[in-house]
Amino acid sequence: MLGIINFEVFLLTAILLNLTPGTDTMYIISRSISQGRMAGIYSALGISAGIVVHTFLAAFGLSVILMQSTFLFNLIKIAGAIYLAYLGMKMIIIKNETKEQQPLPKQSNKKIFLQGMITNVTNPKVALFFLAFLPQFIHTHSSVSTPTPFIILGLTFTLTGGIWCLITAYFSSLATKKLRGNFKVSIVLNKLSGIVFIAMGIKLLQTKPA
Repeated sequence: MLGIINFEVFLLTAILLNLTPGTDTMYIISRSISQGRMAGIYSALGISAGIVVHTFLAAFGLSVILMQSTFLFNLIKIAGAIYLAYLGMKMIIIKNETKEQQPLPKQSNKKIFLQGMITNVTNPKVALFFLAFLPQFIHTHSSVSTPTPFIILGLTFTLTGGIWCLITAYFSSLATKKLRGNFKVSIVLNKLSGIVFIAMGIKLLQTKPA
């Protein structure tokens, strides 16, 4: 489908990753605590906008590389697989080191949106993740060499993440209690995500470059 392979696996992985509590989730909860539900929603929209920016940056950059050299693109895929395996190991061995969330200072909804977007766009870890994650689901033998498959995957990730962020913002009070009172679920999700990353890395490393 448009040069995309294993879309179902991508969708399930994206949902699992988005359910894993991270800095974006805690940022949304902090905003919701300090300024209410709408502030959390604007934070979620800002973060989603940041992911869209990462999607297009990765899409056009990687599509150019694919058009220029399939071999180089495969090398990027392998490097990305190693990076994902590294992230997976970190997720599996992560310790339960949680901190109380401090309410953030009050700001206008516009500033909250922009702050959420800028925070996400300027996070180099997000950029590295997209560069490592998206190529794993692109068929290098396909005649499709446009940014289309990358954009579809990125927007799918954005959609699943955006829905979860909005749910988190809407039920911020409940989510805060869950995250503060019982971190066992988040630890399990981290470990599951880590296993998925490592499995993806091993599978790709067993594939010979085109």
